[in-house]
Amino acid sequence: MIRPSYLYDSLIKHGTDFFAGVPDSLLKNFCAYVTDNALPEKHIISANEGSATALAAGYHFATGKIPLIYMQNSGEGNMINPLLSLVDPDVYSVPLLIIIGWRGEPGVHDEPQHVKQGKVTCDLLDAMKIPYEVMTEDESKLNEQLEKAYSYIKENSAPYAFVIRKGTFDEYVLKNNIAVNAPMKREEAIEKIMLAADEKTAFVSTTGMASRELYELREKHGMAHEKDFLTVGSMGHASQIALSIAMQKQDKKIFCVDGDGATIMQMGGLATVGTRNPKNLVHFVMNNGAHDSVGGQPTVGLSIDIPAIAKACGYKKVYSVSAPEELENTLNEISTAFKNGTNELTFVEVKVCKGARKDLGRPKTTPLENKTALMEFLSK
Repeated sequence: MIRPSYLYDSLIKHGTDFFAGVPDSLLKNFCAYVTDNALPEKHIISANEGSATALAAGYHFATGKIPLIYMQNSGEGNMINPLLSLVDPDVYSVPLLIIIGWRGEPGVHDEPQHVKQGKVTCDLLDAMKIPYEVMTEDESKLNEQLEKAYSYIKENSAPYAFVIRKGTFDEYVLKNNIAVNAPMKREEAIEKIMLAADEKTAFVSTTGMASRELYELREKHGMAHEKDFLTVGSMGHASQIALSIAMQKQDKKIFCVDGDGATIMQMGGLATVGTRNPKNLVHFVMNNGAHDSVGGQPTVGLSIDIPAIAKACGYKKVYSVSAPEELENTLNEISTAFKNGTNELTFVEVKVCKGARKDLGRPKTTPLENKTALMEFLSK
């Protein structure tokens, strides 16, 4: 395996001292090392992978150096536009090193949302004419790969990528892991929201731990799953799925259970929801200031005022809660408003602590089964 410190030091020797990207579980040890060791102005955990590409380009324009961006392969789609219309040699010709975690690698068991992306990870790089290698797991061979990569980057003033298999990096635990002082865990908050919902309420939950917790909570309480759309991929887009359902099914209550990282990744979605103003939609954001599903790397969720942003985007009722009783009171207000017919588009930030229980399972139904069950429920 490659020690994160060894790769980091090798990159620094080659002149790469700026890092931007979105954390990934396969890269979490390397990302954690960068977080602990890079200067704040040299490392930005970006809103999305396209933003990381633009940040890297700006750094090169300012310094002439070769920056690095990192991501899960699901983020390839977000970076395609700036890669082809900004970084490409036919445009601004930006030298750039890309590190991509290979979720869903063919022949390696993974979650369903990663299967297709795993199949086309390298094909997308080929289509963009970005040369790449699968990074070695042997430190003695890494320098040879890096020499080849930097030689190409410097000669062509163009991007070069490394695809990272599961288990490539040695263990490294994030030291700069700031605890979130919140009295509730995310699972506890989701349970309160789930139990407060009536029989006509459909849920749309974001990718990661939130959907897994909602599924297990239904199991815990002996409930069926047909009211829940578990957005197992498509990070940042749960609110838009919920918006469209709410607009077409105005007789239903739609509860969207989102995360701070996902909300920030596609923050423009708040403006679309707010201006469309569906009265039957309640948008919950579980805010723990972290990309919790991929190693706990920080987001800016606790450094900005997300409820104020939602209000500015047009949400009519906006709450921010952290204590269990605050959430319960807010849920009672929402329930009363629906009963009285005074419900309006609502946003609820729920501040929760980081982490999930170690025995948290995964949905036993397939995405297609999940979709079919929800559509049957919505058609009633």
